Amino acid sequence: MPHLATYVGLADHSEQTLADSLRAVADGHAHLADVFHTCSQLAGWSDDHRERLAPVVRRYGEEDVAEPERLRADALEYPREGEVGLLRDLQDLHLLATLVHTTWTVIAQGAQGLRDEELLEIARHCDAETSRQISWFETRLKVAAPQALIVTP
Repeated sequence: MPHLATYVGLADHSEQTLADSLRAVADGHAHLADVFHTCSQLAGWSDDHRERLAPVVRRYGEEDVAEPERLRADALEYPREGEVGLLRDLQDLHLLATLVHTTWTVIAQGAQGLRDEELLEIARHCDAETSRQISWFETRLKVAAPQALIVTP
């Protein structure tokens, strides 16, 4: 299953990158309680996704892929400052979570083709939580945008 191993590797590395990025944004914007606590919780979800994926990695293997790191902006390692910085950081998280979401979609399709019910359940669960992560990013962007774009410092 070499191609499935590519996507298993992509899911594993993308979830790790998303978790690390969420923690960086949480720490960088810790003065905003909702951002700190929600990003910390969402990072825990990505950690859980990797744990759920571990038996799949053992079964199908995992190819080392560089896509998540290529997409990871420096800003996620070092969050931007201020209101506009938060907007940009949330956009970067959204982009990364979208990669994770589409990866789980592809894995679910592969699991259906293989008739691997365990993998299908993992993919569906993780994809549902990733969709919730994306929804929070979109909602928080909408909340932050007026303040960041209209109010002068």
